[in-house]
Amino acid sequence: MNTMTDSMVRIAPDYAARRAALARHIGPKGVAIIPTAPEQQRNRDADFLYRADSYFFYLSGFTEPHSWLVLHGDGRSTLFCRPKDMERETWDGYRLGPQAAPQELGVSDAHPISELDARLPALLDGCDAVWFPFATHKGLETRVGAWLQSLRERVRYGTLCPTQQRDLCEPLDEMRLIKDASEQDTMRRAARISAGGHIRAMQLSARMLRAGHDLREYHLDAELLHEFRRHGSQCPAYGSIVAAGANACVLHYRADAGAVRDGELVLIDAGCELDGYASDITRTFPANGRFTGPQRDLYELVLASQVAAVNATRAGARFTDPHDATVKVLAQGMLDLGLLDRKVVGSLDDVIEKRAYFPFYMHRTGHWLGMDVHDCGAYTEPAEIGNASVRRDALTGQDIISRPARILRAGMVLTIEPGMYVRAAPGVPEHFHGIGIRIEDDAIVTEGGCELISRGVPVEPDAIEALMRE
Repeated sequence: MNTMTDSMVRIAPDYAARRAALARHIGPKGVAIIPTAPEQQRNRDADFLYRADSYFFYLSGFTEPHSWLVLHGDGRSTLFCRPKDMERETWDGYRLGPQAAPQELGVSDAHPISELDARLPALLDGCDAVWFPFATHKGLETRVGAWLQSLRERVRYGTLCPTQQRDLCEPLDEMRLIKDASEQDTMRRAARISAGGHIRAMQLSARMLRAGHDLREYHLDAELLHEFRRHGSQCPAYGSIVAAGANACVLHYRADAGAVRDGELVLIDAGCELDGYASDITRTFPANGRFTGPQRDLYELVLASQVAAVNATRAGARFTDPHDATVKVLAQGMLDLGLLDRKVVGSLDDVIEKRAYFPFYMHRTGHWLGMDVHDCGAYTEPAEIGNASVRRDALTGQDIISRPARILRAGMVLTIEPGMYVRAAPGVPEHFHGIGIRIEDDAIVTEGGCELISRGVPVEPDAIEALMRE
């Protein structure tokens, strides 16, 4: 990958259309209240890098803190935001301000955030239901209760207080689950940037080891961060995992000071966030650019399981189909490679039924991806949620309620990320000890299959070796 130049025409999100769709859902007498995220103090006189609340940004495109959006079912929208303040803007940066907000953001009205408590009761008056995201903002339920109480105190003067409180997460989650053209465009660009970061890390690893330099996990992490920011990403989508050697067997290991040694594998799980949307890519590669025999055996098994999962990902399939396809390939491979003893675990069907593969593969094969790296959206099919059954878990012995998995639809975005993690243990072939492998790509579901948007960085072992020789 020589360049990140994007020749595609970028599609602007239609925030007004999203607000209109939500307004239709809550009905003409409904009102929705959506706060953005608060600023978080890191330590004395310093805050964490600010990021707007995903729901709020999805509906407004506005990234300033201390902001609230109020949406009525008739389509009216009111923004509360920080007022213009030249002194504070000298220190903290530009503010849009309430006066410019209607024209810039397309909202009906805007007011200073200091007027929120005074104006909210009037905006709720006459509505039959108040919608807000449950259990997402500390203290939000209490504030809504106070606004409703102020209305109840004036019912003798003719005020009408909403009689229902509804969870706004449900309709917004369903809206966000299907990515429109603008979202898909942004996610493709984010994936291309992230792929470039993985390539830089792979090539640096081989180059430094060939030169005899001391190589640490943080050196590779620095390459990722440099590439992300170099191409306009605002920040990593999550804390990057850069795990050398046996550290790769720790699923949520963080990039640290571990030595990257000649002859070991490196697992990098990292992706950038671009304009509010996440990418999520994992690659595993030989630190020196050459797979050993046991490393390649396990790597090719994981890759074959990912191919099976990709082939199972299409509109009309179930969310669990890729995972089931992965498990079948991995379980057979574990038997073939001697990681599982047939005399102990039985046949392939026995391995799957009893989850005997679990010591080496203990996570699901994917998750929703979007504004959040583990994006919102139900994993069960809403129309079939009543079709519940109870099964006994083979590992824990506990009863588990199962419901039909989500039916995939075009425009959904999910990760496909099988893996294997072989810790040293009795009965495990020693030449596999300390090998952790995960291969993860981002997939947009299409009618005929899926579009892998993160293949700007190779997955085939021969292609990885060739890349690292450059």
